Amino acid sequence: MQSPILKESQSGFPSDARPMPQELLLSPQLQSERLTLRAPETADAHAIAHLANNINVASKLSRMPHPYTVADAANFIARVASGAMGKCVYAVTRTDNRAFLGGCALEETDGGRGLEIGYWLGEPYWNRGLATEAAQTLIDHGFHTFGADYIDGRCRVMNTASRRVLQKCGFQFQGTGMASSLALGGRVAVEWFRLDRKTWDSLRHWGGAR
Repeated sequence: MQSPILKESQSGFPSDARPMPQELLLSPQLQSERLTLRAPETADAHAIAHLANNINVASKLSRMPHPYTVADAANFIARVASGAMGKCVYAVTRTDNRAFLGGCALEETDGGRGLEIGYWLGEPYWNRGLATEAAQTLIDHGFHTFGADYIDGRCRVMNTASRRVLQKCGFQFQGTGMASSLALGGRVAVEWFRLDRKTWDSLRHWGGAR
C-alpha cells in the first residue's frame, strides 16, 4: 500500500548513508489512537522481512529491494541504531500488542525549509486507516519539532491507496515526475504532493482532512 515513492521511505526505509543534522535523528516514540511509532528493534527483523518480502509492497517503494531477507532487515535495524541512515525513521507498531506493521520516516530537504515523508505498511494491514493515522502522527511531529515550512510526499501514479492517504492528510497535488524503483529495476511515474505549514495549521487535530 503505502508510501510516497520518493527518495525516502522507499527502502521501505531509507537506504543511503549520508549523515544528517542531529535534530533529524530518531526522536522519542510517538503515540496515536492505535499506533506507537518507535525505533526499529532487533526483535523486529523477522516481521520486517516477512512483510517487506512482498512485490506488492516493494514495487510501490523506491529503495526496497525484492526479495527482502532477514539479513536485509537486520542490516537496516543496525544502520538505524548507528545513526548511519541519517533519517528520522520509525517502526509503525500496534500499541495494544506491539505488532510490527510497517515503517515511516522524515527526511530534511531544501536546506531545512522542507521535509519529505515516506511510509509503508505490510499488505495484511492495508485498508484499515492505519497508514493515514501513522502519517498524521509523523506529520504533526515534523511540523511541531523541526520548524519546516512544508512537507512533501510522493507516490506512484498507480498507487491510489497512497495518494488517498496524502489527500486525507491535506496534501495538495504539485505535479508528476519519475523516480527509481529498486524492486522493479527501472524508473516509474510518480505524483508529487505538498502540505504547507499554513494548511496543516488549519487542519490541526485532522478534523478537516478526513
